[in-house]
Amino acid sequence: MAVKIRLRRMGAKKKPFYRVVVADSRSPRDGRCIEEIGYFNPISDPEEIKIDIEKAKKWLATGAQPTDTAKVLLKKAGAYEE
Repeated sequence: MAVKIRLRRMGAKKKPFYRVVVADSRSPRDGRCIEEIGYFNPISDPEEIKIDIEKAKKWLATGAQPTDTAKVLLKKAGAYEE
C-alpha cells in the first residue's frame, strides 16, 4: 500500500480550508484517510499552518511520501528535512 501525505480540501466555495492527511494513494482527494495530522488555512492573514510534528515525523519515517504542496507545508512547520 502506497501511503501519501496530502491535502484534503474543506470549506465553502471560494473559501478553501485544507486538512493535512495521511491517505492511501489510490483513494480520492477528499475520500477516506488513515489519519489527520494538521490543517492549513490560506485565507487568514498570515496563513495559518498547524501540523502535529510528532505524527508527521512518524509517518515520514514509516515511508509515507508527501506531495509537493504538503512537502512545502511540512518544511514550514519544521517536520521535514531533506
